[in-house]
Amino acid sequence: MERRTDMALYEHVFLARQDVSNNQVEQLVENLRGILESGGGKVGKVENWGLKTLAYRMDKNRKAHYTLMNIDAPSAAVHEMERQMRFNEDILRFMTIRVDEHEDGPSAMMQKRDDRGPRRGGRDDRGPRRDRDDRPPRGDREDRGPRRERNSDSE
Repeated sequence: MERRTDMALYEHVFLARQDVSNNQVEQLVENLRGILESGGGKVGKVENWGLKTLAYRMDKNRKAHYTLMNIDAPSAAVHEMERQMRFNEDILRFMTIRVDEHEDGPSAMMQKRDDRGPRRGGRDDRGPRRDRDDRPPRGDREDRGPRRERNSDSE
């Protein structure tokens, strides 16, 4: 497949408000697809990562719908899409990154957690807990030597 030279590959992730439905998120994707296609671009893979908890509150939202889009479009079409996203109240944040090539298969977010390594859970996953009885003795205070007194009358 041959691409035009004015086209570039992008990965675009956006966060939609927690109170929108999955159908509304799909409608947002279709609206963005329409903007890109009218600008001469096209949308490849679209992954809905689901409703996830945010690291911090954004516009009174504790969760957001995450969506990834692989885009092949001229930069003007991407700029127009981002411009229109700024006006949409349902979109909290977005990020578009230019890439050399799109990855085949599911993204890292869609792969099973087992494939990414063990998940650290409760205390048992970190190993045995060190209680006070396991510590080496500190020794008595008298064994440490004389304690220096503070004197406010000293020079």
